[in-house]
Amino acid sequence: LYFRYRYGQLIEINSHSLFSKWFSESGKLVTKMFQKIQELVDDQDALVFVLIDEVESLTAARSAFKAGTEPSDAIRVVNAVLTQIDQIKRYPNVVILTTSNITEKIDMAFVDRADIKQYIGPPSTAAIFRIYLSCLEELMKCQIIYPRQQLLTLRELEMIGFVENNVSRLSLILKEISRRSEGLGGRVLRKLPFLAHALYIQSPSVTMTTFLQALSLAVDKQFEERKNLEDCV
Repeated sequence: LYFRYRYGQLIEINSHSLFSKWFSESGKLVTKMFQKIQELVDDQDALVFVLIDEVESLTAARSAFKAGTEPSDAIRVVNAVLTQIDQIKRYPNVVILTTSNITEKIDMAFVDRADIKQYIGPPSTAAIFRIYLSCLEELMKCQIIYPRQQLLTLRELEMIGFVENNVSRLSLILKEISRRSEGLGGRVLRKLPFLAHALYIQSPSVTMTTFLQALSLAVDKQFEERKNLEDCV
């Protein structure tokens, strides 16, 4: 029998907001949060997605804590999360999504409850190009980059065989910057066009050519800063 939900709900949870300075309060906050989610799930016409970012904060491996007569607040949180997930997963209209950059710190009991475990690496050159392109479009809309320049998509560049001409020149420069940006995460990539303007542009508006030069410098600076940090560790 085919069934379609009438509407969807996306709930994004910041793990750090669930920690309290008061002992034992964090576990109660987790329970209270899932009670709110339960209220939404009770509506059978709704498909509810729960996104927990940086889930390792809520599901730290309990083996890392020394055994004691009284569980630590962190262990209370893990136990509360596991208990609540076991209760809510019985409902067909809820999907729980989690993200983590430190997967080795997650409690295995939580990992075992996951139906799908998917590694998602840094964005590819094509994805980076699209991220930069959307940022540049926004900057042109605000006239920070002026006059407006026509930028080709990767698909359009492929159609002309990546041949350089007056129409494709700027897009090919952006493609090369995107290639050199491989290894950077999505959050950093979104910031780079604005860092480029803050660090290397001294006027309210610039041409696309000048802005791409600044973006290229910002990419170089990002990798240089990363190397310096790694050398310090």
